[in-house]
Amino acid sequence: MNFIKNVLSSLVAIWLAIAIFVVIGIGVVIAVSDDIVKEVKPNTVLEIDLSGQMDDFAPVGIDPVSEVLGFEEKTVGFNNVCKAIEGATYDDNIKGISLKNLPSNMGWAQATALRKMLTTFKNNGKFVYAFADVYTQKNYYLSSIADSLFVSPLGYVELKGLHSEVMFYKSFQEKYGVKMEVIRHGKYKSAVEPFIADEMSDSNRKQISELIEGLWTEIHKSIFTSRSINVEEAVMNLYGESSKTALENNLVDGVVYQDAYQNKLKKRLGQKEFKKVAITDYMTNQSLSSLAVKGDKIAVVYAQGEIVYGEGELNVIGQKKMIKALTNAVENKNVKAIVFRINSPGGSALASDLIWRAVEKAKEKKPVIVSMGNVAASGGYYIACGADRVFAEPTTITGSIGVFGMLPNAAKLAQKIGINSEVVSTHNNGANYSVVQPIDDRFKAVVKKGIETIYDNFLERVAKGRNMTKAQVDAIAQGRVWTGKKALEIGLVDELGGLDNAVAYAATKAGVENYSLKEYPEYELDFSELLSVGSFLKSETNIDEILTNTGLDKIVNVKKILEMKGTQARIPFELDIK
Repeated sequence: MNFIKNVLSSLVAIWLAIAIFVVIGIGVVIAVSDDIVKEVKPNTVLEIDLSGQMDDFAPVGIDPVSEVLGFEEKTVGFNNVCKAIEGATYDDNIKGISLKNLPSNMGWAQATALRKMLTTFKNNGKFVYAFADVYTQKNYYLSSIADSLFVSPLGYVELKGLHSEVMFYKSFQEKYGVKMEVIRHGKYKSAVEPFIADEMSDSNRKQISELIEGLWTEIHKSIFTSRSINVEEAVMNLYGESSKTALENNLVDGVVYQDAYQNKLKKRLGQKEFKKVAITDYMTNQSLSSLAVKGDKIAVVYAQGEIVYGEGELNVIGQKKMIKALTNAVENKNVKAIVFRINSPGGSALASDLIWRAVEKAKEKKPVIVSMGNVAASGGYYIACGADRVFAEPTTITGSIGVFGMLPNAAKLAQKIGINSEVVSTHNNGANYSVVQPIDDRFKAVVKKGIETIYDNFLERVAKGRNMTKAQVDAIAQGRVWTGKKALEIGLVDELGGLDNAVAYAATKAGVENYSLKEYPEYELDFSELLSVGSFLKSETNIDEILTNTGLDKIVNVKKILEMKGTQARIPFELDIK
């Protein structure tokens, strides 16, 4: 007994010591906060060299504890990157930007937004240079805005057009006796197609083809405008396959190693000494500067990730956290308008409807403007459609107005391995479900009716928000996805533009000229999570990144869809455009 007491006492002492260390660490950092700010000297280059993952939103603030304990996650917020570039645009000490690396999961709409910001930067009399050992297609699309592009001698430029791969599991299900029972509305609702077919339907092939062709049109136009090259010829002849052919065909302006690239920057600056500031440090400067800003504010409420019924977290949209964020923005007297930034493929229909209601209530008090990120489709569009105005990038994926339900059924497998199930019930109405019994037709009818009801409600929400009839919405719904540019043509969005455009419109709508941004949801430092074993593990391994890099993320998607609860409003879960 004494041994157990001693062990417990020791553990308590250890964690108490860590807690005291954390508190002291925070105090020290606050006391020397002036040292956190990196001085930006005249004729400095802002270096954008980022790795890890890029979220649409990462909470602003300094977390000294994570840095001290060494398990800070390598995740950057797109919101903070944009603020840094905007700040650099009007910072007299920043003369240029050096583009080197951006997270591989950066979306097409994010790349489009960054291109526009870099154009504004250049229009203010500044320069943009870019360097990469290898340019991925998305990185080249962004970097082509640069005044000069450089690549390593053994590097290359990936310029090959777009493609999207979908895996099918119908035969796999039949072979192993476990199948997904699918009930859907919308002929384009292809999130469930991999479970009911072995090949792509004509309608799905049509929508994916038109989607990637629409995206490619924007990519082609942008690269051609910046580089004045025959993009189609470059794609068909693989001009980017080596640094030599890339240079010969004007895809890049020079073939150099990284140290020689730095000399190019010195020459461009006309300086013997090369002065640079990392964008991570510059973002910290921006964050600290914004803490002292008072007066009128425009709230930006970020909704990123799949929509689930429940609390939600940083990369998962739950109705509880979203409703709280919208309510806080409404009740904050300094907030004059709300921009709802959405980057979501959808998810729970019930949670989506509850968030839609919160937007409707917020609109009664303050203007609510939607800004769509890489994707705002299905449930992501559901929560957007009621806003006062909706902005999307030309490369945003949106629409997918449709719903479905899926239930795993192992009746065939149970029969093969000798499992039998019997049910005793007070009512024989067929409204029961068992994973090891064939699904009753009456149960299917009940689920089908529920899905039809939700789809009809979806149409009503969109019709009301977009000033259309239900018939007009139904004609462009059926689960079909669109690019932002096409969505503008058919009335699903009001204007093409990024978050900056949405914020500017919100300010005009609210009648304010001088304002700062207030970001929601607000996330507090959770010490219990911070000091958990999981935190240490997360610091060493990014499982999602490993799976994506090895191509195994498609298998993980199957697990995700098996975990879905309730009727779903989401886009094709495997839609990955490369």
